[in-house]
Amino acid sequence: MLQDKLLIWKYNRGRKEVLQRIYEKYKDDLVTLAAALLSDVSSAEDVVHDVFVSFLRSFEKFRLTGSLKGYLATCVANNARNINKARQRHQSTGLDEADQVISGANRPDIAVIFGEELRQLSRALRQLPYEQREVLMLHVYSGLKFKAIARSQGISINTVQGRYRYALDKLRSLLNSEVDPVRNSTKNGVTMKHKYNSKRGF
Repeated sequence: MLQDKLLIWKYNRGRKEVLQRIYEKYKDDLVTLAAALLSDVSSAEDVVHDVFVSFLRSFEKFRLTGSLKGYLATCVANNARNINKARQRHQSTGLDEADQVISGANRPDIAVIFGEELRQLSRALRQLPYEQREVLMLHVYSGLKFKAIARSQGISINTVQGRYRYALDKLRSLLNSEVDPVRNSTKNGVTMKHKYNSKRGF
């Protein structure tokens, strides 16, 4: 947190090269979040790029009041939500087609983000209603509190908590007994523990 505040302090004073450090620090997590929300790595990269472009334009007036990762994750989720709404207005992508977007593309970054250990979980996530998936990812993966999610989405905290509970119940149903209660997987050399229980989800 202190390191992020120092980076923003420098950023506010015109040191735009600091943005590169922030980008390198959070890019992988933000692309993973966007890809989980959109089921499309290419679109996810575009979303993250747009977020950082907007961030660059606001450097003189930006003030960090909470978690920088949480702020960026909220921006990514907002952009992903807009893309999802645009898709729904045109033509919805079926689950089978969405799976091909991920597994059929011949790119190394897809193997990183959707490696074999996470493939089953990512398929289950794509079957959740979008609103539930967004709350789940923001709370569990990005670490946002329910209150912050409710504020960013303009809904009540009870609605956010309800979507979170429904998402967990749906995931349990989809994954059944195929996911261990505590499962370790590695992404980019960082170990992520998926704790799947009634309190945190996974």
